Amino acid sequence: MKDKRVRKKIRHFRIRKRVRGNSNIPRLVVFRSNLHIYAQIIDDQNSKTIIGVSDLNLAKEKIKTEEGKTKKSDLARLVGIAIAKKGYTQKIKKVTFDRGGYKFHGRVKALAEGAREGGLNF
Repeated sequence: MKDKRVRKKIRHFRIRKRVRGNSNIPRLVVFRSNLHIYAQIIDDQNSKTIIGVSDLNLAKEKIKTEEGKTKKSDLARLVGIAIAKKGYTQKIKKVTFDRGGYKFHGRVKALAEGAREGGLNF
């Protein structure tokens, strides 16, 4: 059985073969660490990052549960909404979604739903 990191890398290469961003339809990239989640909109044609948002930027808007803790999936949804709003100011309405080798589940799915809720189409 292959190591978990190796399987993620294989999934990432398989995704990146098909997903490319350009000036008209940039690529929405997700990076997920154990504590935080990051999203970027990238134009691969010009090798430029257009917009970048993370949950570290949204520290003031954290959602608290009954215990006073923040759910990571709720923060991921807020990151998705924030990147969609910033994309709207840059006149970006359509993107291709690059989940970065992560499974479309949990925080990655919450970020995607937040981006769709914010107005991005993919």
